[in-house]
Amino acid sequence: MGAPLLHIRDLSIGFRRGEDLRLVVRGMNLEIRENETLALVGESGCGKTVTAQSILRLYPERWIAYPQGQVLFEGRDILTLDLEQVRRLRGDRISMVFQEPMSSLNPLHTVQRQLSETLFLHRGLAPSAAHGVCLDWLARVGLSEPEQKLTAYPHQLSGGERQRVMIAMALANEPDLLIADEPTTALDVTIQAQILELIARLKRELSMAVLFITHDLAIVRRIADRVAVMRAGQLEETGTVEQVFTRPQAAYTRTLLEAELSAQPPEPDPAREPLLAVEDLKVWFPIKRGFLRITRGHVKAVDGVTLTARRGQTLGVVGESGSGKTTLGKAVLRLESSRGTILFQGQALQNLDARGLRPLRRRMAVIFQDPYGSLSPRLSVEQIVGEGLTVHRIGTPEERERLIVDTLREVGLDPEERHRYPNEFSGGQRQRIALARALVLKPELIILDEPTSSLDRTIQFQVVQLLKDLQARHGLTYIFISHDLRLVRSLCHKIVIMRRGRIVESGPAREIFSHPQDPYTKELLATAFGP
Repeated sequence: MGAPLLHIRDLSIGFRRGEDLRLVVRGMNLEIRENETLALVGESGCGKTVTAQSILRLYPERWIAYPQGQVLFEGRDILTLDLEQVRRLRGDRISMVFQEPMSSLNPLHTVQRQLSETLFLHRGLAPSAAHGVCLDWLARVGLSEPEQKLTAYPHQLSGGERQRVMIAMALANEPDLLIADEPTTALDVTIQAQILELIARLKRELSMAVLFITHDLAIVRRIADRVAVMRAGQLEETGTVEQVFTRPQAAYTRTLLEAELSAQPPEPDPAREPLLAVEDLKVWFPIKRGFLRITRGHVKAVDGVTLTARRGQTLGVVGESGSGKTTLGKAVLRLESSRGTILFQGQALQNLDARGLRPLRRRMAVIFQDPYGSLSPRLSVEQIVGEGLTVHRIGTPEERERLIVDTLREVGLDPEERHRYPNEFSGGQRQRIALARALVLKPELIILDEPTSSLDRTIQFQVVQLLKDLQARHGLTYIFISHDLRLVRSLCHKIVIMRRGRIVESGPAREIFSHPQDPYTKELLATAFGP
């Protein structure tokens, strides 16, 4: 391992609030050596991203202050450089890959224009000269048909493709240090593995150092040389991967490592009666072309799916992005037009109109992947949770308030905070608010669409335990849609594996995890847990 490339020395960071300064990082000391990968680990809000973005001084100076400390890159303190000197470092000697590429890439510019921009700024390459370099980098990051991708816009690419474009932009000038801020959080297990392998390969090829920010300890084991653990703005512990994972010194590190999900799926009870039965369900979207918009074919998002969800049990729906998981969930709730049979408690749903469906809406609920996007920022928690009670005209105002208070308490939230708004809560708390909104109507079926994908490991553990407790207490039936096989293994009694709109394998979770039959299932499990 080489000499320190970056040395963060006794750094404190604060956000300005008028005349006040709110410290979010205190006395940070961190070294990143040449050619090594350092993983920075901790829960949301602990200061990981603030620390990383301060290396490149990405926050506006009017918002942020550095009351003490240094950020030394090859011996020069970045905090004392003028902005022009910092700009010369950004994207050249030090680059960054952000968590959400869709919000980081310009939606109005093609991939080629955005890639060419960094080459022009740092190497002075004209668009004609940059074309070959852009094409080469898209090929190096593993994009298929790179010539076509050059002329594409970000919305025309998949999540994994957008992340590869971000990596190409970050590495086009062959930096000495790459900062990767949660670059695989929302990606499927197979795409995640490909991105991790890509970063590791390019690190070797370019002999660069990597600061990898994550809350997923499984990724740390896979990619890092050393680990730094943060909590509440302070560094708790640093060491090699082996030291931290086998002989943790800090109590908080031990808590993170102990937040393990169950490795044994729950045992299904075949005697339980079916609550939901779906047979030969199809959701086909027409492909229309030409001036007259004539249908030339169909995108078969869900293509002949048959499944059963039994009372008080959890059915897991697993697959990559685009496999049809979310479309299936929407179709079951009649939020998406479909063909086939949907039976809820023996009652056919496919032919019911809005009036006929309304009484059943109370007994079926959905919780979405992004609680912040599904909770109205203009409504208080009390209004959000109580909205369904008002729509279905349940109880008097006093009875509604009591139901809201009881439900908030049941999901582990303080009822006294019900007059606050979603932006005042953490990600885990917002997911609990979404759960309370579903539970207050006393449903029998809840569809959970990637409900923990953006949550930290410890918060994921808490939410999964809460879901298990609520299921045991109320006999709830879950359809758990996810690409995270560790969560599926911990929570689901039965699972179905989807690929390209079809089910390729289904059965009890224990059986599939221990003896998968389909090659695609074997590939998913090998990627998630190793061969």
